[in-house]
Amino acid sequence: MRITDYQGELDALLSKIQVPVPVIPPDPTIEDPLAFAMEKHLEAFLVANWDQTFLNGEFSIFEENGEKVGQQYPTDAGPIDILAVSKDKKRLLVVELKRGRASDVVVGQILRYMGFVKEEIAEPGQAVEGVIIALDDDQKIRWALVAVPSISFYRYQISFKLVKG
Repeated sequence: MRITDYQGELDALLSKIQVPVPVIPPDPTIEDPLAFAMEKHLEAFLVANWDQTFLNGEFSIFEENGEKVGQQYPTDAGPIDILAVSKDKKRLLVVELKRGRASDVVVGQILRYMGFVKEEIAEPGQAVEGVIIALDDDQKIRWALVAVPSISFYRYQISFKLVKG
C-alpha cells in the first residue's frame, strides 16, 4: 500500500487538528516574541500570586480609585511591569521583570521608570525604590547595583512537578 491510498483518512485527520493561535501578534518592535511572551507569563503569575510573595508583606499592587492599575502601568518612560505601594503609603516600588539573565542595561531602564515615578506619581516625602526580578544575573549588574542601593535584585526559580494520581 501507498500513502496516497489513505489520502482521504489523512485529510480528515488533519482537518481536525487546530493550529494554535500565536500568543502575541507580530510586532516589529519586539526582538524576540517568545522571550516577550515568557516575560508576560512571569508578570501575570507574579500578579496573580502576589499574596504568596515576599513583596506582599510590605507592598500592595498600586491602585487608583480603588482599582488595581499597577500591572503594565503606562508612563512616558515606558510601561512599568508592576508598580506597587507600601502598606504604610510611604514608599512606591517599581518592579522590573526579566525572563532570563539580567545585565546592567536593566539598571538604566528601572532608573528611568523610578525617575518618572518620583517626578510624576510620588507624593512629597514618598520614597521610590526598585526591584529587578530575573532568572539570573551577571557581574556587570552586580557592580551597577552596588552604586544604587535603592534597587534590589531577586532571582526567581521555577518548579514543576508531576504527581501520579
